[in-house]
Amino acid sequence: MDVAHPTAGWEQLGPSFYRKVQLYTQVFDQDLDLDNYIVAGAPYSGAIALYRDEGKLVAYQPTRTSKPSIDIYSCAGGEPILSIPWDSGSIKGLGWSEDEKLLVVTADGTVRCYFDLQGEFTQFSLGNGAEDSGVKSCRFYAHGLVVLLNNNSLVSVSSYSEPRPKLLAPPPEGEVHSWSLIPPSYTNSRSVEVLLSIGQTIYVSDAAACDDRGLDQGPFTHITVSPNGKFVALYTKAGRVYVINSTFEENLSEHDSKSKIPPKYVEWCGKDAVVIAWEDEVHLVGPYGSSAKFYYDSGRVHLLPDYDGVRIIANDRCDFLQKVPEDTEEVFKLGSDSPASILLDAVEQLEMQSPKADDNVQLIRPHLVEAVDKCVNAAGQEFSEHWQKQLLKAASFGKSVLDIYNSDDFVDMCETLRVLNAVRNYKIGLPLSYEQYQRLSPSGLITRLLNRHEYLLALRIASYLRLPTDKIYVHWASAKVRLGSEDDDTACRKIVEKLSGKPGISFEAIARAAYEEGRGRLATELLNHEPRAGRQVPLLLSMEEDELALDKAIESGDTDLIYFVLHQLRRKLPLASFFRVINSRPTATALVEAAAHEGDGDGHEDTAMLKDLYYQDDRRVDGAAVFVREALRQPESRTAGDKLALAAKLLADNPKENVFEIGAVREANLLLRMQEGFDRDLGDNFTGLSVNQTMFKLYRLGYSGRAKKIQGEFKVPERVAWWVRLQALVAKRDWNEIEEISKQRKSPIGWEPFFNQCLQAGNPRLAAVFVPKCTGLEQGATITMYEKCGMRVRAAEEAVKLKDGDAWLRLLEAAGRGTNEGREIERVGGQVFGGRGR
Repeated sequence: MDVAHPTAGWEQLGPSFYRKVQLYTQVFDQDLDLDNYIVAGAPYSGAIALYRDEGKLVAYQPTRTSKPSIDIYSCAGGEPILSIPWDSGSIKGLGWSEDEKLLVVTADGTVRCYFDLQGEFTQFSLGNGAEDSGVKSCRFYAHGLVVLLNNNSLVSVSSYSEPRPKLLAPPPEGEVHSWSLIPPSYTNSRSVEVLLSIGQTIYVSDAAACDDRGLDQGPFTHITVSPNGKFVALYTKAGRVYVINSTFEENLSEHDSKSKIPPKYVEWCGKDAVVIAWEDEVHLVGPYGSSAKFYYDSGRVHLLPDYDGVRIIANDRCDFLQKVPEDTEEVFKLGSDSPASILLDAVEQLEMQSPKADDNVQLIRPHLVEAVDKCVNAAGQEFSEHWQKQLLKAASFGKSVLDIYNSDDFVDMCETLRVLNAVRNYKIGLPLSYEQYQRLSPSGLITRLLNRHEYLLALRIASYLRLPTDKIYVHWASAKVRLGSEDDDTACRKIVEKLSGKPGISFEAIARAAYEEGRGRLATELLNHEPRAGRQVPLLLSMEEDELALDKAIESGDTDLIYFVLHQLRRKLPLASFFRVINSRPTATALVEAAAHEGDGDGHEDTAMLKDLYYQDDRRVDGAAVFVREALRQPESRTAGDKLALAAKLLADNPKENVFEIGAVREANLLLRMQEGFDRDLGDNFTGLSVNQTMFKLYRLGYSGRAKKIQGEFKVPERVAWWVRLQALVAKRDWNEIEEISKQRKSPIGWEPFFNQCLQAGNPRLAAVFVPKCTGLEQGATITMYEKCGMRVRAAEEAVKLKDGDAWLRLLEAAGRGTNEGREIERVGGQVFGGRGR
């Protein structure tokens, strides 16, 4: 079978060439009249949606249902991928997102977003008066849309995943003849800009303002923006096409179609040519006004613009119209003498065993690397497998002659073409060009295959390109639980058998799909195979499997995860049910108790939670301790007494086991009553202080007798009482009382604390009084103590007494030899230490 030369379908427009490639034949049945349908195509050669035009009368066809539906096909046609029955109102907009989500906008402003090709959708409302005014028409871009209402208001949605409809600046009153938009990624303001034909001119509206561009060639029946957002094509009622830049500052070209019939489509072919389509006639207008015409005898055609060209859909065929890539033109252009063209000719000579093959290679030897690269790139741009192979043969022949050549690009291109040829097959119907594939990415292609349930091909491509396969397996399993007819046990067994040992598998995602399908038992079984508790727990909580979620969190050992579950359970369950859940789980109980002790983070524990917890768990001693701590924090003695009474009541049920606790509560109650008396008699606040603090305050206020009474009532040890008294006297600077104490022979706490307290309080004279009374000190300690008091002469006398010449000499040096203090130190130690002072 002869294969046509690539240039057979080329058309020259000015300096550039364009080609029309036939992708598929027999796309739709002949009895399907495309003239009666609204057609929308997804970017990157994606799916095609058909919906019968509600404004046209259609003859009755017994073979077709009369009920309205949105039918989704591949570019190869045949049987629909999905048929969506439609009974949700008049459709005013049908479009696709960049990631192949189908968007359907109804007259009342409702937007449905079908996020796969299996009928699943989300829905939101445009608001902003859309329901009252009604939707007139819509325009879509990669991840958003703009809606024109019947009152000329413009509503923009910038994200389908998080829709927040916003009004754009209103255009002036008047009929909108046509309109289009520039996506945010191509505007200086990073906001969508809407172009509207009103009167003779074009208005541009964005989020801030609506400006008149000052044109006078209108009205325009069609406005279309180039894929790169730099150029705008305007079609007038008179049949003229104007191409201007998107800032409306320069008129780049004009073309007269000489047609009085308004076209159905005006679209861009790539970024430098415009395609105009009537019922069965297509005009291609180049950059300098030159044009080419194509005719279709099978009836109505529809144009589906893409980033690098236009798909032309008719009943009997699907074509792709695009500018011939530079490398392809350089290789195949008639009369070309480029190195790549000569290399391709050389491989053809080689196949005929002609000696010219070597002559051609030697002729381009200095440019052979360039020729090989061009052939590799040109192979990627070809849809014909025959010419792909020829170009790769030429590249292989050329690189075999070279001494050094990096073959990475050659190998990558071979892999890419194998993938592209597989998905271009009519059974798949994804006729991606090389540029579309690069923009879509391999992972994006796999996502599209998953949406079509082409799992085997997706796995083969992922393995071939060394991509992760876990997403494919999860998607397959999720579809199986949604659409499969097996019972839960069988479905679970088959899924686990298939996926066991596969890296990265998320059973949580599969379980979530099962739960959303109403198969809760299957979801629970699948979650048992999820190794990550952090993924198990949230789904179990949403499935109302509260106890199982808590058990899984405890098994994980992750305290943050356990706290998360406990927090969720505390919010949703009654208190009794919450405690019933945690009582049989010591870890959960301990964490609840710890959290309650920490409270709100500022040192205030959650006493209500602790009391409820201890009551439910019958922990009376711990419950009483909470009441005691509360009592100690109360500013009023009456309230504190009530708290202590409640603590005593809890302990009284088992007096034999709680002897110590009961005694402690009684003492606390006695202290509280005594403090209440002090508050009343002394006019100061004692409530809430401990025994030691109460004694300290009494000593400081001068009520020694009352302090001693407290000591006696609560059997405070003598050593503790002396310490409290000393600190209180120092705090009130009662030096006379301290000096009286120094006259006593013994102290239960020794005399060194008196020395330290007085010295720290700034009274070295009194501190020195206690130095001779200190016993059991280390050798030389008294010297240091006198020195701290600033008494070097007394320290020197101690040094002489201890015969410590080094200390005496250090004191002498510190005092200075010529000073009075120095001479006194010399006098004290001169006879003992002889000439050491000289």
